Formats: sequence, C-alpha cells, structure tokens
Amino acid sequence: MKKYLEIGQIVGTHGIKGEVRINPWCDSPDFLASFKVLYKDSGKTAIEVSRARVHQRIVIAKLKGIDNVNDAAVLRNTVLFIDRDDAEIPKGSYFIQDLIGCEVRDIDSGEVLGTVSDVSQTGANDVWHIKRGEKEYLIPAIPDVVIETDVENSLIKIRPLKGIFDDED
Repeated sequence: MKKYLEIGQIVGTHGIKGEVRINPWCDSPDFLASFKVLYKDSGKTAIEVSRARVHQRIVIAKLKGIDNVNDAAVLRNTVLFIDRDDAEIPKGSYFIQDLIGCEVRDIDSGEVLGTVSDVSQTGANDVWHIKRGEKEYLIPAIPDVVIETDVENSLIKIRPLKGIFDDED
C-alpha cells in the first residue's frame, strides 16, 4: 500500500498573509484540516501546517514559511499528500486509493469479476468501477453487495446484483 496518499489540491490564495485555499479530496474537509504536516512532490517534501480551518467545503490553511500572497500563489495547483501513518481512520475503513487495483470476486462462485479501476462518490453511496477486459461495470458499494473488503491482500468479495455482470454477447 502507498505510504503517501493524495488528500487535496491548492486551488488559490486567501487574503494577503500567505494563506492557501485547499480543495479536499477526502470525505470531509475537517479530516484534511486536522493534519499538522502535509506533503508535496508525492510525499518527498514536508510542509508544516501552522493552522487550518474549514470554510464551506474548502480548507483555508497557513503553511509555515509562506508569509505573503505571492509565495502562496506559487503553490496554486499543488497536489497535497498525507502520510498514511498520520491518519486515524475507524477500524474497517480504508482509503479509496487502496481499493484501486483490488481484484473483485463473486463470493458464491469464486469467479474473478475484474479489478476496481475507479470509485465515484455519489452522495448516497459510493459506486465502484469494475474493469474486466474492455468492459467496465458499476456496482453500488453497499453492504448487500460488498461482502468482504481485504485491502491488505488486494481482494474484494461481492455478491453482485442480478444482471450487472450478465453479458449478452
């Protein structure tokens, strides 16, 4: 599993004292705002967070060493990462990035149905994109469908809804 995980992107500046606006790529902007250290360059460069607060769905952060609007503007479009070891998530939870590439099997037949290629967050529930060959299938990530998720072994077992994987070739 990846040590550094994408968590958001700096989308602009805020004020004249070097604060940045961060678009969170996580379930909650509060989660992003809780980190004291973020990283750029895929985890190679640490950035200390002096303070962070949520404003609507954006995180406004003051980063150590960024003291004016010009320094902050240079960071626009920078993708930010967290260190997995710094994140506290509930037992049984996982990061979307950990799902990508997991093999998906039918729990009843053992048939390999494909691999997770993407996750869409719809609001009601996530939708997993399962790629098998040239085809892509969409499954709802709900307890009736997703039976076991073992990201450590890159294996997900599901009970597919009737008709999803029935190809009419």
